[in-house]
Amino acid sequence: MKIFLKVISLLLLPSLIAGQQENPYLSSLYRSLSDATSDTARMEVCSKLGSYYSLVDRDSSNFYLEKALPIAVRLNLKFDEASILNAMGVILMQQEKFSKSLELYLKALNIAKDPTIEKTIWHLSPGQNPMGARMLLLSNCYDLIGLLNAYTGNWIVNTKNQLKNYREAEKYAKAAGDTAQIAYINFHMGIAYMNEGKFDSALMLIKKAISTFSDLKDQTGLGRAMKYLGDSYEKMGNFDLAANTIFQAIALLKETNDHLHLGLGYISLSRVCTDLKKNDSALYYAKESLKIFEKRKDPAWKRDAYNLLTYCFDQLGRTDSAIVYLKLSKSLSDSLSVEERKNLLAFLDVVVDEQAKLEKLEKEKIETREKLRIYLLLSGIVVFIVIVFLLYRNNQHRKKTNETLRQRNEKIENTLHQLRSTQTQLIQSEKMASLGELTAGIAHEIQNPLNFVNNFSEVNSELIAEMKEEIEKGNLDQVKNIATDIGENEQKIKHHGKRADAIVKGMLQHSRSSTGVKEPADINALSDEYLRLSYQGLRAKNKSFNATMKTDFDNNVGKINIVPQEIGRVILNLINNAFYAVDEKKKAPQPPKGGVGYEPTVTVTTKRINDKVLISVSDNGNGIPQKVLDKIFQPFFTTKPTGQGTGLGLSLSYDIVKAHGGEIKVVTKENEGTEFTIMLLV
Repeated sequence: MKIFLKVISLLLLPSLIAGQQENPYLSSLYRSLSDATSDTARMEVCSKLGSYYSLVDRDSSNFYLEKALPIAVRLNLKFDEASILNAMGVILMQQEKFSKSLELYLKALNIAKDPTIEKTIWHLSPGQNPMGARMLLLSNCYDLIGLLNAYTGNWIVNTKNQLKNYREAEKYAKAAGDTAQIAYINFHMGIAYMNEGKFDSALMLIKKAISTFSDLKDQTGLGRAMKYLGDSYEKMGNFDLAANTIFQAIALLKETNDHLHLGLGYISLSRVCTDLKKNDSALYYAKESLKIFEKRKDPAWKRDAYNLLTYCFDQLGRTDSAIVYLKLSKSLSDSLSVEERKNLLAFLDVVVDEQAKLEKLEKEKIETREKLRIYLLLSGIVVFIVIVFLLYRNNQHRKKTNETLRQRNEKIENTLHQLRSTQTQLIQSEKMASLGELTAGIAHEIQNPLNFVNNFSEVNSELIAEMKEEIEKGNLDQVKNIATDIGENEQKIKHHGKRADAIVKGMLQHSRSSTGVKEPADINALSDEYLRLSYQGLRAKNKSFNATMKTDFDNNVGKINIVPQEIGRVILNLINNAFYAVDEKKKAPQPPKGGVGYEPTVTVTTKRINDKVLISVSDNGNGIPQKVLDKIFQPFFTTKPTGQGTGLGLSLSYDIVKAHGGEIKVVTKENEGTEFTIMLLV
């Protein structure tokens, strides 16, 4: 069965083998060689001729490759040098000169590992880049080394080495993005698993390769993979399926003129016919294989064909013919055995040498790592000592100044802590356009009521002194008047103190994140409740306040999942603003008699559109000037007079709606009114 696996190394060389006479492709190569004017062109043509003759005439193949190699070396074309070394290694492998073949493969591999050779690549396939070409070269190197391990004949012993190299080859083929190369490697791995008796893995990998070859329309790869699929079926005992599969493979191999694998296909088919007790057919296909190998002058495969013919004639009871082929096989085996053993021993020597080199490199790496660790440790100790010294010196310096700076540092730390606490409460990115605006807004809003408090406090101090003088004079009427003024000033101080307190509370509320729990709530009922609440609250403060309230609630809105207190706060703020807007317009001069009287109106509507609920609050007030429209959601911005608004209401409302995953929008027309719309997801 040795013949079955001997040719694996050639599976990487798909080419069309036609007759050497009157071959257009061969003729074009000879013309190109004759017309070549540069060493680079001659090297390329010689390489192609070497590849062409690799399955036709090994001597010719080697002749042209030996011409191409020195040119590549002289021109420092490392990529081409490695490719030529691989091709020469294949020829040596076919001749069972394993050690020399391995030396060339390893030399090519060392070249391919060097990234700098990418600069020497002067011809690329369409869509390929230099790194991808080098990855593909690395893949070829590992694949060939895997095949060489298989080619030595020690199939079971070397399977581990085969698969190890195939997996490396597959890794680099994937990096190169070359699906054809991946397919060849897959069915090489499948053959290794087949020889291990792991048929499930073998069938999976070979079938995967067949699928890829079919997609790529690679008839050569398809024919070879089908042949080994048939061999797998034969080993599994499925002889009918094996025969059918190998018949298909032979048709493809004939079509592509792949004589080598065609001969192997005939051997496989002869063996299956023997299994099926079709001895005449087995004899016929064994003779067909011998014709091919005699023409190719392949002694090892001729020997395997002789052995198969011996078995076939023996099964047919033709003892004389069986003895003839047995003698031929024996004669050929005797001449090959000594050479095979020498080559195998030489191969093992190279493997041992290479293993020793690898072990030496690994030992050097370990020693280098240990030295590096020691250097790093020493460096770390030195750095540590330097740091300790610097820390000690700094500590001594701090001790000298620590006593005088201690109190100042404590004050700075306390102030910093307070500032950080305030900053944590105030800063949220959606509430402020910049830190400068926030600082200015806070200073402006708090400074005004504080100024009033200070001013009225000073006035009261003066009035108290004046009142004492009037008491001494006995002027009670004047004392009462002064006391009345003092009381009024106290009310103003209280009012502006509450104003400052409201600003601070508003700031804290604006910066505080919601911790409320969402629950189903009736939006219509909520909106109606806060509309009434807002109106009654304003009426309680100002008996003269009056406005028309309108509602238009969509009954399809139903309940949605919200934090009722927070959304209620938003609705209440918008309604309060609307009432304020219509009240301010009402205070403006009315049209002359005969004109249309102004009727302040606030309208609240709800509407459901698909998975959204819209809540709108509109008024027919003066509207918002366009020049300030972009600022209304900024913290501390207000259009109300000083003392009547903190500027935090809309900013807080914006944050609440956004925290609910919704949006708040405004549409306004000056002198006509404003409409705020809240959009919430159901």
